[in-house]
Amino acid sequence: MSAASGSDISQRSRIAWGVGLLVLLAAPFIGLYPVFMMKALCFAIFACAFNLLLGYTGLLSFGHAAYLGAAAYATGWLVRSAGWSPELGVLAGTAVAALLGLAVGLIAIRRQGIYFAMVTLAMAQMIYFVFLQAPFTGGVDGLQGVPRGKLFGLISLANDTVLYYVVLAVFVAVFLFIIRIVHSPYGQVLKAIRENEPRAVSLGYDVDRYKLLAFVLSTALAGLAGSMKTLVLGFATLSDAHWSLSGEVVLMTLLGGMGTFAGPVLGAFTIIGLQNFLADQVGAWINVIIGAIFVICVVAFRRGFIGELLAWQQRRQAKESAK
Repeated sequence: MSAASGSDISQRSRIAWGVGLLVLLAAPFIGLYPVFMMKALCFAIFACAFNLLLGYTGLLSFGHAAYLGAAAYATGWLVRSAGWSPELGVLAGTAVAALLGLAVGLIAIRRQGIYFAMVTLAMAQMIYFVFLQAPFTGGVDGLQGVPRGKLFGLISLANDTVLYYVVLAVFVAVFLFIIRIVHSPYGQVLKAIRENEPRAVSLGYDVDRYKLLAFVLSTALAGLAGSMKTLVLGFATLSDAHWSLSGEVVLMTLLGGMGTFAGPVLGAFTIIGLQNFLADQVGAWINVIIGAIFVICVVAFRRGFIGELLAWQQRRQAKESAK
């Protein structure tokens, strides 16, 4: 591919991102429900965090919901019971998820492939049963009535539109942060580990240290998503830490496009949109529909929606440059 064609694709990507941002900024004024959009943005952060681990480092975690749930419970309890401000509650929840990720990562990171995935799933199930039995989580009832409070003691978050723009700002910051990580020298090492770990070792890189940092960053961002979700919905429940949510974030990432920036965002909005708008019509059959979409994606769109679109653009540019 020529430099001009590559620049053309990059320019179109920037235009697409700009249009997407404008749509998100205008969402409350074009009939999109702020609460639904906030929930979708929280899960988009969650999917982007997971994609940093799977798409750019090559590590498949089956227990990422544990970190979202841990942060959700921590933020909910601190804001509701301890009287913390929302920003401190979110920071504390993110820190709890990062520390939990560090503890699990130190155990799991030396394993590879399916063994790494199984260790993360086992640890996540242990964390889930702790939440089930712990008195401060509310058990099966969860933490209810978490107040939104005032941001920095000045801006009331009770209004859905105000909170929406706060969540949007957090999402944009996380999105840009992940882009910066991937394009940094550290991100290039992560890609090298994903493509050929033995070669990265032979080049002198301490791959376990790099993978551990990626794991902790991913769990911290997953925790940030859980903390924001608790503020948006006003509660934290066991479903936030259930293994099925870990499966959903895998689906979001693969459906949108693993190893792409916009793919997990599109996947999150697709899954959350289906769950919200079709659940009333089809009930429990929504899980069958989502499963069928996943099968179709694996068979026909192995790179995901965004991945297939980028591959098609590259093939077209290659044909044009060959003429």
